[in-house]
Amino acid sequence: MIRNLLLTVLVLSLVFELALTGGAFFAPAFTLAQFGVMLSADTAFLGYIVAWFLLVVSLVCALAVYQLWQRNPNYRVLCYLLGFWWIGIGVGIYVTFGKPDNLFLDSLKGLLLVGLASRNRD
Repeated sequence: MIRNLLLTVLVLSLVFELALTGGAFFAPAFTLAQFGVMLSADTAFLGYIVAWFLLVVSLVCALAVYQLWQRNPNYRVLCYLLGFWWIGIGVGIYVTFGKPDNLFLDSLKGLLLVGLASRNRD
């Protein structure tokens, strides 16, 4: 049961990350506007850099899904990496910018991944 829940969290995270990645690459003005940023030469450059980071995170998440699906024990390392990454992003955005929505969305997702990965005994 924990494995299925972990797979669900990973797949939902992957879908969300891929949507953000696609938006950052193919609709940067729209994606930046969702975060309250206007498109300029500087923000377009930073948006492009962030899109590549999102792509790397998406690939790591896809690899974690694949390894968990194949019952490869190395999925735990990727889940911990992704979980602590998202916890850090959520806490960092909350502390720096005071936005609690990222704290709950990213940090909760990260806590779920770390907790479920440590409890799964596959």
